[in-house]
Amino acid sequence: MFTFKGLGRTNKYCVFLGFYDKEEAMNKSFSEKPDYGNWVSKKFIYIPISISLFFGLSLVFPALIVLTTVFLVVALYFAYARNSFSPEGGNVQTQIQELVLTHLDWNGKGKGLDIGCGNGPLTIKLAQKYAEAQRTGIDYWGKQWECSKSVCKRNAKIEGVAERVVFQKASALALPFDDGAFDVAVSNLVFHEVRGFRDKKNVIKEALRVSLGM
Repeated sequence: MFTFKGLGRTNKYCVFLGFYDKEEAMNKSFSEKPDYGNWVSKKFIYIPISISLFFGLSLVFPALIVLTTVFLVVALYFAYARNSFSPEGGNVQTQIQELVLTHLDWNGKGKGLDIGCGNGPLTIKLAQKYAEAQRTGIDYWGKQWECSKSVCKRNAKIEGVAERVVFQKASALALPFDDGAFDVAVSNLVFHEVRGFRDKKNVIKEALRVSLGM
């Protein structure tokens, strides 16, 4: 978990609050639910299971029994982890995001950046908590993850903050923003996944550059 607070700014932003039909909004909330995904991809479960089944069909050799057991254990571990992160299970994913917000030392004015936003849960939570701030969520997305920019925009619309958040594709190694462009930058369980540099301090330096101008 990382939180970066920028230098003081005096910029002020106006927010337009619209009116809506309460019954219509309630009906919509029941029919549409945001999809924030899960940090543990299904492929980490399906691939080991597939391999264990393949080896399981060839139990003529004792060594394959060991391999089958190993891959089955791996699949069970990731299944447990996925359930722990999910709202239906341990809800760890949401708890971590709430922990970031709880320890965020920011007055909510100015610009906030979420690095590695996934399907946008933390970006959207920032928008809900800080109505006067401008929020931007960046992610490299890709087929290897169960998240995308389109899902981010859909989630923001369902949560009623679509007009106050921006999502764009970018690499955490080379953020397309000027030095000190943001007053605060947040990220959770992302930096270790950034590929391109073995030394993850480079990712942290980039976050500091756009938030503190360092």
